[in-house]
Amino acid sequence: MKLVTFADAAGSRAGVLLDGGRVLDLGAAMPPARDMIALIEAGPAALAQVRALAANPPADAVLPLASVALQAPIPQPRRNVFCVGRNYMDHVAEGDRTRGITQSEMPKYPQFFTKAADTVIAPGALVPNHADVTKWLDYEVELVAVIGKAGRDIAKEKALEHVFGWTIGNDVTGRDLQRRHGQWFKGKSLDRSCPLGPVIVPREDLDASDIAIGLKINGQQRQASRTSKMIFDVKEIIHQLSAGFTLLPGDVIMTGTPEGVGYAMQPPQTLKTGDVMELEIEGIGTLTNTIGD
Repeated sequence: MKLVTFADAAGSRAGVLLDGGRVLDLGAAMPPARDMIALIEAGPAALAQVRALAANPPADAVLPLASVALQAPIPQPRRNVFCVGRNYMDHVAEGDRTRGITQSEMPKYPQFFTKAADTVIAPGALVPNHADVTKWLDYEVELVAVIGKAGRDIAKEKALEHVFGWTIGNDVTGRDLQRRHGQWFKGKSLDRSCPLGPVIVPREDLDASDIAIGLKINGQQRQASRTSKMIFDVKEIIHQLSAGFTLLPGDVIMTGTPEGVGYAMQPPQTLKTGDVMELEIEGIGTLTNTIGD
């Protein structure tokens, strides 16, 4: 099952992608779960109801997909987007090489940072090139975990019980800003720098521990790896992030990017106006956005 958030003249609401270019309007079929966060907060019983409706959708709640606009599955996270840096060893190594480090060390703990909540944009939306503030705009494909159940001090063996589902994120970054300010928030919180989507796949429908993850720029493969190559897996990330800190339903956690980023290429490749970014994660789909002016 693939859950979406979409909008039309009647507003924004949650839905389910159906076969044949259709979408089930959950705002019409299940009004208490009109938006995605409300659906997540409603818990397993509501998700079971969604599955039943998707299997036998009421005709008056089905819309042509072409008649609506997909939004980010969670268009406005209630808090900052939580992120993990340097979580694939080959990405650690390629970053170190740009600084003249030839012997990379394995991180001992996840490196957490955040992107501002209002950086999130929809599939297909333009990402500004921000040429007035950065000369090193870059891409990062990431598996994203969406939290479904609140928790603090979550044990590693219980961590996946707190995941509602999976989506795709693009951690668009101003690399020069990232380095200039000595921390990552500024370079990673440029306006409209976090494409998210296009769908959320419920956790029960996808084992995300070893799936293909990749990114193309203008059709050229730049990143290609598997989530099993993470240094810290999703269970460890949730365990560590929740230590003394309460995760809430609808929280979004980006889990790190593999090797192949633009700034580490020889020669380095920065994003330019018109570049098309295609991010694909096995079992979830493809997230496509273009760099604008």
